[in-house]
Amino acid sequence: MSTNGSVPPGASLPAHARDLVRMHEAVIGGARPRVLPRPLVSRSWSRALGHGLAADGINARASIPLEEVAHRREKSPLRPVIDDLGQVIDATSMLLVVTDAQGVILWRAGSPAIRRRADSLGFSEGADWTEATVGTNAIGTALAEAAPVELLSGEHFEQNQHPWYCSASPVHDPRTGELLGVIDVSGPALTLHPAIGALVETGRRLVEAELWRHHRQRLDHLRRTGEPLLAASNGPALLIDDDGWVATATGIAPGERVAAPLDGQVLAVPGLGACLPERVAGGWLVRRAEASRHVRLDLELGRSPALRTQAGETGWRRAITPRHAEILVHLNTAGPAGLSAEALSRALYGDAEHLVTVRAEVSRMRRLLGAIVDTRPYRLADGVVLTVHGNGE
Repeated sequence: MSTNGSVPPGASLPAHARDLVRMHEAVIGGARPRVLPRPLVSRSWSRALGHGLAADGINARASIPLEEVAHRREKSPLRPVIDDLGQVIDATSMLLVVTDAQGVILWRAGSPAIRRRADSLGFSEGADWTEATVGTNAIGTALAEAAPVELLSGEHFEQNQHPWYCSASPVHDPRTGELLGVIDVSGPALTLHPAIGALVETGRRLVEAELWRHHRQRLDHLRRTGEPLLAASNGPALLIDDDGWVATATGIAPGERVAAPLDGQVLAVPGLGACLPERVAGGWLVRRAEASRHVRLDLELGRSPALRTQAGETGWRRAITPRHAEILVHLNTAGPAGLSAEALSRALYGDAEHLVTVRAEVSRMRRLLGAIVDTRPYRLADGVVLTVHGNGE
């Protein structure tokens, strides 16, 4: 990701900032501006107008109590790396802001003078800084566009934000891709430097690299504490974290990651077959099911189909859709050879023209019930034994 600068190459910063203010006045007033808004800005202004926001002043602010801010800070995955970010971005002449994934400001650093100026805009801890609340701004627009954003002066929707520049970049969990929050640097408009966008990008890279380092440390801890469990296992086994990242394995080469485990839900691992992961301190122990612990499925047909799953002493019962019940019946009938997507389409719909629907239904079933079905071809996973009860009437 890279931030597209708000100032054209070679342009005078003061002159361009004045042009942007005139642009804002013309567009909001219904006239044709001499300088057109960038497409990103035009999209954001349209969204702000759609939210019913006013451009001439400060719209009503929304914020959460400071007690809730403290709670969100404590729970935030960004908390362990905030100090590292502050060492990279010097906030003496600018305002450094970090939000959560909802655009709520959790951390803020800067000189007392610039913090006071920010307070006058409601740009403080606990404030909701999404487009729906404050209009076009780097934080809210970065969230809306899912991309880094830099804005200068009149590009902000609210007139009261025109004395500012802001440059922001979304931060994602490097393990899962999940959005964690936004890093923003803001300051007086005429102090914007071409390197600000690169500085924010460096901060984002640092944060994501530190998150990855902390992730590796947790995996190392899981490996050290869980190795006795592997040593006591008779046969292949692996230790994984809550997201399916492999800390260590014995007798199997599963790669870096397997499917994320859920308590009591079947997990299929290449080379192990169907398993029910066992919770251990800091993660999960996954072992090949013994003959006595095969995953046993009882499918109850009828008007409201239900599936009962049993593996040893662990199991669950869930209602399933008639379509998912029908898929399981066909795969059970097919046996280990399974069915291709075309064959399953014919079995379900009478022709081979519903491949997209078939793939979507199987994918949805795997998300809901766990990896009880393997793909290519579709078949019951190794170690799964299905018994069908009733005739579906």
